[in-house]
Amino acid sequence: MLGVFGVSSVVSQYSAHEWEERDEWMDVARIIQLAGVEKGQTVADIGCHEGYMSMYLAEAVGPTGQVLAEDISNYRLERLADNAAERGLVNIQTILGKESDPLLPARTVDIVFVIDAYHEMKQPQAMLRHFRNSLRAGGKIVILEKLKSQVRNKSRKEQVNAHSLGPKIVRKELEAAGFKIVREALDLGDWEKNPKKKIWCLVAEFEESDP
Repeated sequence: MLGVFGVSSVVSQYSAHEWEERDEWMDVARIIQLAGVEKGQTVADIGCHEGYMSMYLAEAVGPTGQVLAEDISNYRLERLADNAAERGLVNIQTILGKESDPLLPARTVDIVFVIDAYHEMKQPQAMLRHFRNSLRAGGKIVILEKLKSQVRNKSRKEQVNAHSLGPKIVRKELEAAGFKIVREALDLGDWEKNPKKKIWCLVAEFEESDP
């Protein structure tokens, strides 16, 4: 069964018929490289919508790996399952999550991807704890967002209201949740080719406390 973190509004570039256009401005290969995806891994795609990122991740982890595609919209998950079937991808499992809990299995995920969905989360610290609990030892979380120029240096609330979020805020929240930033890319191009919407990405590992 396929699934993704739910974002209730319909957002452009997330429907399958718009994926080719999205390929023109989103460097998925670079994102996967930054994350360090390897064959055979289990990765989670949080807020997967109809599966744009999930399809690429399924190819990246190969037939011995698995993609956990999570969303709170059953409709989107059904569309994702259809898209996967059309491409002959059988290593994607959907998860119908909740707004407060992605319902990922504990200690099974190598990398959690949160692509343009973190700013939608009403309880980010709680979600980060859930992501942390889903990770294997040495697991990572990848958060990618867009920062709009009109809300740069504004408060978190102002950024979120603009469907945007900056890396400084997310870095602090990751560190507060026990994660350590291990890689970053603060200019991954322009969202929808709009120079006022800069794409950035942080990769973090959970730091286990000494017993």
